Amino acid sequence: MTLVDAAATSCLLHFPEDAEIAGRAAAAAGLKPCAVERHRFPDGELRLRLPEVVSPRAVVWRTLNDPNEKLVELLLVAQTARLLGAQHLTLVAPYLAYMRQDIAFNPGEVVSQRVVGKFLAGLFDAVITVDPHLHRVSTLQEAVPVADAIVLSGAPVLADHVHQQRPDAVLIGPDEESLQWVAQAAARHGWDHAVCFKQRHGDRAVSIELPALPVKGRSVVLMDDVASSGHTLAQAARKLRAAGAASVDVAVTHALFAEGALALVRESGVDEVWSTDCITHSSNAVSMVPALAQSLVALAGKAS
Repeated sequence: MTLVDAAATSCLLHFPEDAEIAGRAAAAAGLKPCAVERHRFPDGELRLRLPEVVSPRAVVWRTLNDPNEKLVELLLVAQTARLLGAQHLTLVAPYLAYMRQDIAFNPGEVVSQRVVGKFLAGLFDAVITVDPHLHRVSTLQEAVPVADAIVLSGAPVLADHVHQQRPDAVLIGPDEESLQWVAQAAARHGWDHAVCFKQRHGDRAVSIELPALPVKGRSVVLMDDVASSGHTLAQAARKLRAAGAASVDVAVTHALFAEGALALVRESGVDEVWSTDCITHSSNAVSMVPALAQSLVALAGKAS
């Protein structure tokens, strides 16, 4: 089965700002790209317009950084797509928001992973994402209870890029949770690897303890799934430089980078920052489009 044969009747719905990456994904998966038109009223409400007819199997492409308004868009688009003919809807969310809080740390706290996961499962039949931040939940399907919950990883493509730039790299994760990505990438090219010990004192207050792995005179790459405030990466980079690392670079799947975060990371002694294109950012160095398109083809083939 060719890419085109697998999903020739399907459309890929996308918003204007995602036209370029969604177009590449549609071409690779043999889908028809279909733009969702958006009009914003003075009061902030949205008017969206889909194609007049939506194919029985349709895909919605929406990466969920800055997620709050996008979740409303997904509600409107998914329900309307059903009315216009869609019988099976797949969400491709290269970055999947609200996965971090999987328990209530204090009485009365919303467990956002559970709420948003069930919300998405009520709209879509399948979800494809990249490196969701799952901690105390072992599978995406537990968080988003759909029939097909597909997880891809940015670690292999980032590892291959790192190998081209720093063939003798040492991989360090900024905290214990990053081990899954660091270990996967290190195994691909036989690199030494370890993770730091992190204590979080607030959104932008952390303390870092380096692992015992020697770094003096070596090319160190900090690898993680998400870079947000930049404080964890910055503190780890400073300590690695102080320990004698010859160079420190950063490789992350999701370049969230809040305002000022990238500058903070660079000021800490980081040379290069590499990310996937799951979130559009100036640091994008590798693409997840081929892997995402292949997953769409496989999903379509499963149904045929």
